[in-house]
Amino acid sequence: MTKIDKLPSRLAVFTRRFIAGPGDIDGFNHVNNARYIDWANEIAWAHSDALGLTMEDYRRLGVGCVVWRHEFDYVAPVVLGDEIEVATWIAENDNRVRLIRAYEMRHAATGRVVFRGRTTFVSIDMKSGRPARMPKEFIEAYRPLTKD
Repeated sequence: MTKIDKLPSRLAVFTRRFIAGPGDIDGFNHVNNARYIDWANEIAWAHSDALGLTMEDYRRLGVGCVVWRHEFDYVAPVVLGDEIEVATWIAENDNRVRLIRAYEMRHAATGRVVFRGRTTFVSIDMKSGRPARMPKEFIEAYRPLTKD
């Protein structure tokens, strides 16, 4: 990921840090798998907001992106108190109805990958729930990260 740091900020990998708290831990004494999905969802919305597309914008445009498919790999456990750096970026966009957002979570102290994933989103008409073409605002904001 060294080249990613050299990209313009609007196309850079977006990151946030989370600390595994008592409410994140399950009966196996590690972060429950559902919590990783919560973190992915939280960073996806934060990234979308940073790109200039909020839920308010979705409503104004009458089009939104919803999850069609998740693909997650839980690589290593996260335990109570671990600080996790969560990264996301737009990996693919067909500029019509589908885009793919990628995620990677690393243990902040060691840099060790603990989770990788991808979510495929489809754009829908907010009133009917049916697939809808992406408006130009989506195409401009959700441009895939390139590795030039």
